[in-house]
Amino acid sequence: MVDDFKGRGGSPWGTPPGGNGNGSGRRGPRPPDIDEVIRKIQSTINRFFPGGSGSTGGKKPIVLGILILVLIWVASGLYRVLPDEQGVVMRFGKFIKTTQPGLNYHFPIPIESVKTPKVTKVNRMDIGFRSERDSGFSSGAVADVPEESLMLTGDENIVNIDFSVFWVIKDAGKFLFKIQDPEGTVKAAAETAMREVIARSNIQPILTEGRSVIETDTQDIIQEILDEYESGIQITQVQTQKADPPDQVIDAFRDVQAARADMERSKNEAEAYRNDVIPRARGEAQKILQAAEAYKKEVVAKAEGEASRFVSIYDEYANAKQVTQERMYLETMEKVLADIDKVIIDKNSGSGVVPYLPLPELTKKSSN
Repeated sequence: MVDDFKGRGGSPWGTPPGGNGNGSGRRGPRPPDIDEVIRKIQSTINRFFPGGSGSTGGKKPIVLGILILVLIWVASGLYRVLPDEQGVVMRFGKFIKTTQPGLNYHFPIPIESVKTPKVTKVNRMDIGFRSERDSGFSSGAVADVPEESLMLTGDENIVNIDFSVFWVIKDAGKFLFKIQDPEGTVKAAAETAMREVIARSNIQPILTEGRSVIETDTQDIIQEILDEYESGIQITQVQTQKADPPDQVIDAFRDVQAARADMERSKNEAEAYRNDVIPRARGEAQKILQAAEAYKKEVVAKAEGEASRFVSIYDEYANAKQVTQERMYLETMEKVLADIDKVIIDKNSGSGVVPYLPLPELTKKSSN
């Protein structure tokens, strides 16, 4: 068809406008030969398929179909990782890498494949009991598992403890390929850690205020074990559900606890009485000591004063013996006769004068 066009003017599009048809006129640019282009593409593709460069009319749909299948196969390597997932890429079944949330690509199957486990989901493992969630019990029933819950304490008592372990996936690659049974591994590690913590604790803190410390220590030990296994698991919490004595001795244990409570109450009452009596006795003792000290100072001061007075009187006596003796006599008699009823009789009185002066009677009359 192209040769026929050339014979009629040298162009497959005929004589251009303004030409004379003999090829001497000005010609425009020649467009590409579509059939020739298609023929070259087909011949290139046919080199890779049986049949060589023979007739290509029936092979066009096959080639196009193969190309489409190849494109679909290549595009199948696109995958999406959700925000709560991690992508785990495997090449011929061997772990290669982990990918983060978003659109990612891996070599299509069967070269590479991908798993996307949930890494933000909080998993729970109950130890010592089985709840309705675990065992399918109805009406909220809970079954005790004594072989898991009974543990020996540091003071050689037995405690029945139930607890739950909460965990998430920290590294999806290690979680899928480093451990065979993740739940069983978490359970074994948790039971081992709790028994270790209980074995070095006394029963009283376990049953009362020491639970938070036990939970923290148990969580740390579980995490150490799982990290040593390269499990890719993160322990988020250990929660104690129950901590009681064994059922066989719980009544006796409650009696012991009641007796201990009575003992503590009696001790507190005695302590309160002691705190009341001892400070009061100390105050009284201090008061007596201070009074004795004051009396001591008073007596000493009085003695010193008497001594000084005696020395001063002696000095006066040495200077004037007669006057000092008379003055001392008068002062002494004044002190002696101060509180005595006195009657004065003058023996030298003359006749007609009563030699009797009743001073007490006169004192009473003057007061009336």
